[in-house]
Amino acid sequence: MDKRTLLAILLSTAVMIGFFVAQSIFFPPPKPPVSSQQQVPQQPAPVTQAEPAQVDDETPLYHSELPEGQEIRETAEEFTPPRTVTVETDVIKVVLSNAGGNIVSFQLKKHLDKGDSVEMILAGNADPQAFAVALGSRDDVISGRVKPVERNFRVRQVSDLIVEFSQDFNAPRGGTFTLIKRYEFKPGEYMFELTVALNGGNSVNTFDFQGAAYTLIFGPQIGPRFAKLDQRYEYRRYLTYKAKMKTEKVSDRGDPLIIGNQPAWAAITGKYFTLVAMPYANQYDLAFSTRSERGLPNASRLFITRPASGTSRIEDKYHFYLGPKNQESLSIYERGDNGYRLRETGVVDIADNKGFLAPLEKVLKWLLTVFHKAIPNYGVAIILVTLVVKLVMFPLTKKGSESTLRMQALSPKIKEIQAKHKDNPQKMNAEMAEFYKKEGYNPLSGCLPMVIQLPIFFAMYNLFNNHFDLRGAMFIPGWIPDLSVPEAIYSFPNNFRLPLLGWNAIRLLPFIYVGSQLLYGKVTQTPDQQGNPQMKMMLYVMPLVFFFILYDVPSGLLVYWIMSNLLTLVQQVIINKYLHSKKAVAASQEPKPVIAPGVSKKKKKK
Repeated sequence: MDKRTLLAILLSTAVMIGFFVAQSIFFPPPKPPVSSQQQVPQQPAPVTQAEPAQVDDETPLYHSELPEGQEIRETAEEFTPPRTVTVETDVIKVVLSNAGGNIVSFQLKKHLDKGDSVEMILAGNADPQAFAVALGSRDDVISGRVKPVERNFRVRQVSDLIVEFSQDFNAPRGGTFTLIKRYEFKPGEYMFELTVALNGGNSVNTFDFQGAAYTLIFGPQIGPRFAKLDQRYEYRRYLTYKAKMKTEKVSDRGDPLIIGNQPAWAAITGKYFTLVAMPYANQYDLAFSTRSERGLPNASRLFITRPASGTSRIEDKYHFYLGPKNQESLSIYERGDNGYRLRETGVVDIADNKGFLAPLEKVLKWLLTVFHKAIPNYGVAIILVTLVVKLVMFPLTKKGSESTLRMQALSPKIKEIQAKHKDNPQKMNAEMAEFYKKEGYNPLSGCLPMVIQLPIFFAMYNLFNNHFDLRGAMFIPGWIPDLSVPEAIYSFPNNFRLPLLGWNAIRLLPFIYVGSQLLYGKVTQTPDQQGNPQMKMMLYVMPLVFFFILYDVPSGLLVYWIMSNLLTLVQQVIINKYLHSKKAVAASQEPKPVIAPGVSKKKKKK
């Protein structure tokens, strides 16, 4: 590895620091969310349903003529048998249970996880408690002093896409009330509406259960399945939005993070999928928690607590999004063309690229999409994008090679200055600067192409690691089935990992990368570097270091880097031929020494 590469690696650190500084300058926060009041025409996709649901019009919504009690408990009434209700549209399949009126399965039909539909609700060894309600405060629920309601609710299926659950309770200060949970889904959308109502009629004056009306819970984890959260290739982010999106730092020890500023929405996001909660109550408390669950490596919980109310009736509406973290699915809640007439919510920020490299990532993503439409293989599209990048960078690469050749010509004079002033660094630097100025040479010009390519590399890395369309994108059947994850030619059985290295498979692309990088360094090595032991060591050591760093990166990134090395080799061969021919022409045009007439070239002996 030559000096230019080493300098580029050092400069990359400074480049990355600049990303975060420039982020707040180039990307001001969007406007706060508002709800549209205009009716948006809908074009719903067909609903997949075997038979129309039977509507039970005789089931009452509210019950208040029951014995009073002094504790919060289910009222004594006839046994309600367990029951599940399945709601299915063109994009989701949801299973609801009347045990607490919770969602026990939320599958994304258009997205697969190891051959099956992606399951967005992971429960470990415990029963799912997604969108469960507990009659108590957040602290009591988190501590376990108050459990979510688990008794079987009455079920009223209003339509194919609307399901309502209800159950009666005795209030602590006397009187009875009914807890109602109503789910409404829309065709073609991953968002649904949940209405939580507490109706006490004239028998309850206030809903105050341990300092709160109720706590709505999502947990313990969003899908799809994962082996571990390494925070690099599989992670969880906790976001809130109030005028702008903010990343919240939640303790991995399970300590809850209380959000007290009532954001417009809160989200738990993974690499490709997300949960977004949009409360519409006038006031509420929100908290995240990562408290672990048996059978689940990590948990990601969301708690929404409704404060106590002095009224005899509460009705709160929530919108929840459980689906892909891509612009196509989230942008409809910015434009207003959705079944809930929501616009300018800011949820698309979850999918948008942020930071200094965002414009570059968008350009590369656009190129990738264009090539994929022409040739529906993202591996081929990556190769074509790499070719375009190399063609655009060719003038700079050529200039850098010319600068290296010029440096070789000036090398004898530079060494002479260094030897002359080896004991006086200030004098040496001054004379070197004067020499470069006289010769019209910039010593950093050889490193410029490498420095410019670093942002492209980081943008490519972010694109291949997070671009939703690359999830499950096949390049070579049987070898590279998914460009968003590392490939493998052999996976160790029984989840075995090599000691120290932590490898769970043998991968071929990292070895191809090392070979291409060594060949690249050999071809681009200059004559003065060939005799330098330090440069020789860098030539072999740096590719090996990056081999271990990049062993588990997405295969799409390695395909890009390998192709980049191979195309650079081709470029360098062309440039070397051009420079040699240019050097030969310049040598042939140099004036020959003039010999005076009658003067012999050889001196005569006296």
